[in-house]
Amino acid sequence: MYIPAPFAETDNSVLHDLIDAYGFGILISLDECGAPVASHIPFELDRASGDNGTLQAHLARANPQWRGFNAGNEILCIFEGPHAYISPRWYDPANNAVPTWNYVVVHAYGVPKIVEDTEKVRAQQEALVARHEEAVIEPWRLDNQPQNYIESMLKGIVAFEIPIARIEGKFKLNQNHPAANRAGAISGLRKEAGDPLSLAVADLMAAALASGS
Repeated sequence: MYIPAPFAETDNSVLHDLIDAYGFGILISLDECGAPVASHIPFELDRASGDNGTLQAHLARANPQWRGFNAGNEILCIFEGPHAYISPRWYDPANNAVPTWNYVVVHAYGVPKIVEDTEKVRAQQEALVARHEEAVIEPWRLDNQPQNYIESMLKGIVAFEIPIARIEGKFKLNQNHPAANRAGAISGLRKEAGDPLSLAVADLMAAALASGS
C-alpha cells in the first residue's frame, strides 16, 4: 500500500483496535491460475498470538478460494474504517487546495493455515458468535442448538488462521495540511456533512490534531 510518511500509522495497538472495530474485512489471494480472488468475511483477532497477532476466519467449503491456501503463499486482508469526502471549501481561503478523501485502513499480510481440529473449529465459531451476539437480549449460542445440526453446519466451512507477518496502517487525516485547514475540515464534516461516517472521520481528525500528529 502506498503510504506517504504523514499518514503512516505504525502502532500495533492502534491497528489492532481498527481491526477489532471493523472486523468485516476483505480476504485477497491468488487462485491456481494466478488470478486475484477476494471474499468479504468476518475476522477475529488474537492479539497475543505472534508478534503482530493472528487473524481467525472461515470460508464456506463451497468457496474455492481456500483451496489455494495449500500453496503456502502470503495473502492480504484489508480492514477499512471510516472515510469521508473533504471539500476544499472548508479550508482556510488563504491556502490553495483541491478536494480529497480522508480514510483509515489497515492491511495485514500472512500465510494462512487451515484448522483441521474440529474442537478448535467449533471454539473459533463460538467466539465469533459470542462477540456479535453481545447486543442481543437473548443471545443465540451454538450450545443451545441441536448438536447434529451444528455439526453438519461446521462441516460446511473451512476455518483457518493467519499469523500476521506484517501489518501496515494508513490514517489519511489531513496531517499534511496546516492546522487551520484541518480545523476547518473537522468543522465542515460535523456541521455540513453530518452523516455517521463523516462524524467518525471528524473525531479521528480532531484526535490526530490534538495529539500533534
